[in-house]
Amino acid sequence: MAHLLISAAHKSSGKTTVTLGLCAALHARGLKIQPFKKGPDYIDPMWLGQAAGNPCHNLDFYTMERDEIRATVGYFAAQADLALIEGNKGLYDGLDLDGSNSNAALAKLIQAPVILVIDARGMTRGIAPLILGYQAFDPDIQIAGVILNRLGGSRHESKLRAVIEHYTDVPVIGAVAQDPQLEIVERHLGLIPSNEHAAAVARIRLIGETIGRQVDLDRLQAIAATAPTLPATPPFGAPAHTPAHTPTQVRIGIARDEAFGFYYPDDLAALARAGAELVPIDTLSDAHLPTIDGLFIGGGFPESCMERLAANASLRADIRQAIDNGLPTYAECGGLMYLARSLTWNERHAEMVGIIPGDIVMHERPQGRGYVRLEETADMPWPATADNGAEVAAHEFHYSGLTALAPSARFAFRVLRGTGIDGQHDGYVYKNLLACYTHQRDTQRHRWAQRFVAFVRSRTDSAAHNQA
Repeated sequence: MAHLLISAAHKSSGKTTVTLGLCAALHARGLKIQPFKKGPDYIDPMWLGQAAGNPCHNLDFYTMERDEIRATVGYFAAQADLALIEGNKGLYDGLDLDGSNSNAALAKLIQAPVILVIDARGMTRGIAPLILGYQAFDPDIQIAGVILNRLGGSRHESKLRAVIEHYTDVPVIGAVAQDPQLEIVERHLGLIPSNEHAAAVARIRLIGETIGRQVDLDRLQAIAATAPTLPATPPFGAPAHTPAHTPTQVRIGIARDEAFGFYYPDDLAALARAGAELVPIDTLSDAHLPTIDGLFIGGGFPESCMERLAANASLRADIRQAIDNGLPTYAECGGLMYLARSLTWNERHAEMVGIIPGDIVMHERPQGRGYVRLEETADMPWPATADNGAEVAAHEFHYSGLTALAPSARFAFRVLRGTGIDGQHDGYVYKNLLACYTHQRDTQRHRWAQRFVAFVRSRTDSAAHNQA
């Protein structure tokens, strides 16, 4: 079960581009690569999944149990030739003083050798104490190699290699030159998601070829092969009991297009296991809603497509009417924005679906950013059960705010940590609609997917009974 963790000395060292290139280069060798990303974000995993030809799974201490993280890596890595885990920020960075949620803690948990990406701009002899310090800070971490990034040329590379070889025992397995072609355009949420990037495939190929020439892939594979085997138990576990009968399948529409693409593959799999047939909907080009029992609109960048979303008036009207008629609907962040009355950004204004009686305004700075903790209220449409707690650990990252919402609005959550819609509440509720700024994650602690599917099924069965 070959696996390793790609980390860095600090944030913005070019780690994501290097990891992306490694995924693409190894995939081009004919290997089955399984990517993972530490943290809750969506955008890096979209690029990594595209490069590897395999969905990228998130590993997050805040929303997942430690045994669930190990099981997730073990289960999916067992089905691949090599697993690459990209860390977030620096190797020892994290929320807690003791480092319990750091990249180093993840490396220890999954027994992964670490490849350290170092932004070498302006560095010469000083690179040695940096590496030695990272080794000494936690001797249980195996720093198995370094990749020098953003080098100034062959002379710079030679100096750094000589210093590292003289003062440390860490091998240099790659030396990547500073190259503007390796930079991926950034914007307010980080890397532009690959589903929106017209030249994503060509850019990934270029990055893979470039990184592949400058990193010793054979040595990288050999280091990964030293990692011990992890248990390959499915992270989602076995059902608590065998149902007396197979539940009826429900059709849940899911917005998947240039405007909406923020979905965890684990969540989509959980929806399917719960009995949902996921029906893709293109909010930019589909004129009407298909026949569905429920609707899921995830996050994304609706502001980048606001005029095109507004132009598809027939679909907006269908969605508004369906929700008004009681269609079970769940919307997250970008989905909430789409369901509001209007969207304003950079002096541009566009009409949206209009089922949420409020207006979206984009801001220059984040309005909500980071981990959140929510507590369910009595208005939650699909409430927690005894074995699935009413407190939710999740995250948010939005530059928009919902304004002009009536004081009488009902909310599914009280915000214990974070911002949500108004700093105190999140999860706007109207009939069978739940719309949040929070991004939920289906984990052992919080099986939201099966709850939503059960809710959709209950409403569908109720409608069928009433018709009969």
